Amino acid sequence: MVSKSLKSLLVTGFSLFLLGFYSPVFAGDSTENKTEKAQFEPGKVLMEHILDAHEFHFLTVGEQEVVLPLPIIIYSPQKGFDVFMSSRFEHGKASFDGYKLEEGKIVAEDASVKLYDLSITRNVAQMFLGLIILVWLLISVANKYTKNGSMKAPSGFQNAVEPVITFIRDEVGKSNLGKKYEKYMPYLLTVFFFILINNLFGLIPGSANVTGNIAFTVVLGVISFFVIIFNTNGHFWKHIFNPPAPGFVKPILVIVEFLGIFTKPIALIIRLFANMVAGHMIITCLIFLIFIFGTLSVGAGYGFSPVSLAFAIFIYLIEILVAFIQAFIFTNLTAVFISQAFEGGHDHDEDHGHGHDEIVSTI
Repeated sequence: MVSKSLKSLLVTGFSLFLLGFYSPVFAGDSTENKTEKAQFEPGKVLMEHILDAHEFHFLTVGEQEVVLPLPIIIYSPQKGFDVFMSSRFEHGKASFDGYKLEEGKIVAEDASVKLYDLSITRNVAQMFLGLIILVWLLISVANKYTKNGSMKAPSGFQNAVEPVITFIRDEVGKSNLGKKYEKYMPYLLTVFFFILINNLFGLIPGSANVTGNIAFTVVLGVISFFVIIFNTNGHFWKHIFNPPAPGFVKPILVIVEFLGIFTKPIALIIRLFANMVAGHMIITCLIFLIFIFGTLSVGAGYGFSPVSLAFAIFIYLIEILVAFIQAFIFTNLTAVFISQAFEGGHDHDEDHGHGHDEIVSTI
C-alpha cells in the first residue's frame, strides 16, 4: 500500500511539474494576436531537459522560474579564480564579471580570455548526493550486521536491503564467478546500488538524469574495463592471440577477439546510456503532444491532455522497473566479462545457501 501511494505521489508530482514547466506555451496564446504567439520548440526544450545545466529547474509559473542555483567555479589564467552562484546569469539573460551563458555553456565575453569551467553542475551535484546516500546506506547496514551478526533477525531498512544483496550475491556473483565471487562482491554491489540510486533520482521531477549522461556511463565502463583486464590470465591472452582455428582464419579471429576486449565495456556504456535517455525522451515527448496540439487549438490541447498524461504515467511506471533492470544488467554483464577474463569462474560453489549470516562477509 505504501509503495503504491509513493508511486502515485511521484507520478502526480511529475505531471504537475511538466505542466508547470511548459505553461508559457498556453500563456502566450491569444486569438487577437496569433502572429506574435510564442512558438513552441519541442526539440530545443527536450535537449534542455536532458542535457546538463548549472541549476535545478523545477517549474515555471507565468514568467517566474522556480530553480535551485548551483556554484559556478571558473579559472582563467588572465583573471584567476571566480566563484559565484549561477543565479547571477539570470537564466542566461545577463552576464557577470565578464562571463555569460551560451546554450548552457559558460563563455567569456572577451574572446581572448581562456577559461576552465570547474563548476558543480546539476549532474555533479546529484552524483555527489547519490554517493553520500550509497555510503550511508551500505555503512549503516554493515554496522547492524557487525553489531547483531546472524543472531538477530534483520529489521527496518536492513530488512529491505538484505534481499537485494542476497539476490546480487547468488544470481550475479555465484552464478557467474563461482568460488571466486567474494573477491568481486564489493565492486559489484557498489556498481549496482550506485546505478540504481542515480536511476531512481533521475525519475524525480526537477532532478538530473545522471545515468543518461554519456560521461557518467563512460567512467563506469572504463572502471569495469580495468577490473576485467587486471583479472586476465595467460589462457585468456593465448585465446586472443592464438585462437583455436585454421591458419587462414586465425588472423581474422585475432583481430575480432582483440577488438572484443574493447567492445565489452563499450556495450556496457551504450546500453545504460541509451536506455535511460530513451525513457526520459519518451515521457517528455508524450507531454509535448499536449502543447503541440495546443499550438493548433487550445481546445485540442486540453482535449488530448488525458490521453497524453495516461501514456506518460504508464511509461513513467515502466521506467521505475527499468531503473532496477538496467542496474542489474550492467552489474551482471560486468560479472560475466570478469569471469570470461580468468576463464575459470564457472566452477560454482557447492554451497548455494541463501542464509542471512553470509551477507556479513559479502558486505
